[in-house]
Amino acid sequence: MSNFLPRSAFFFVLSAALLSSGATAENTVAKSAPDASYLQAFTKWKADLVDDRKQNWLPLAGLFWLKPGENTFGSDTHGAVVFPKGPAHAGVFRVQGNDVTVQFTPGVSARIDGKAVASAKLEPDISGKATVVELGSLRFKVVVRGKRIGIRLKDLESPAIKNYAGPAFFPLDLSYRVTATWKPAQDKKTVDVPNVLGDVTPTPVGGEVVFELNGQEYHLTDLGDDPGKGLFIVFADPTNKTDTYPAGRFLDTDPVADGKVVLDFNHAYNPPCSLTPYATCPLPPSVNRLAIAIPAGEKYDHAHGHH
Repeated sequence: MSNFLPRSAFFFVLSAALLSSGATAENTVAKSAPDASYLQAFTKWKADLVDDRKQNWLPLAGLFWLKPGENTFGSDTHGAVVFPKGPAHAGVFRVQGNDVTVQFTPGVSARIDGKAVASAKLEPDISGKATVVELGSLRFKVVVRGKRIGIRLKDLESPAIKNYAGPAFFPLDLSYRVTATWKPAQDKKTVDVPNVLGDVTPTPVGGEVVFELNGQEYHLTDLGDDPGKGLFIVFADPTNKTDTYPAGRFLDTDPVADGKVVLDFNHAYNPPCSLTPYATCPLPPSVNRLAIAIPAGEKYDHAHGHH
């Protein structure tokens, strides 16, 4: 990752760009309090968010980009890939084209699907059926990002899981729960979606939502792959400089129905990159940079949080 801006500098530049137009937009939406049923549903959603983070993101303990050929790995600091724990000389990753195989050192106890293995071909995450290797409390798999091939490592005993204080949110405000109109994209539209590695990927989009806040019309582009299953929106707004994650937030929705969909910004949440340096999150495309501040959803501790 040495070829890219340091993460903190990258986010600083990104935040400045997001705020360069419309950062002074006034937001005078009248507040609206939730009822008991909404509170109950929100509490469950938040618990599911925390569980997902403890299962999938807080355990991350490394992201290692492989070079073609042999890559030795283990906890020995002289290896090509240095794990934070485990056998000193665990084995070798071999990269041939887009294929990755692993050969374990004799005596190393490794398992795939609960079965002991001495070697294996590792299917990557983009295949939809990634091979997960178990090595004591460690779990690892192959990830592909652009032309990069890497190993993403988890430690099920990571102290980050136990030490996680949980998310902090703005007070719930139903004025930031709006019904939007769904506009399917014409032809085969794409938008350029950057990520924290510095890559920019032209991404097919199914359409956009159009909604109003404070009497003004706004548009957000869906980055999901099936509006019939719900939308996935990565957006930025002026609160990124002060109260929310500098690189923007995520928002999921229910499926589009009869050309309408509810956007509930109380459910806006921080990407995994807010929790760990080993995630490779998408950043808001230029079309999803809102001029109006959205003081709803998950907040972020700029002073002490991970950048």
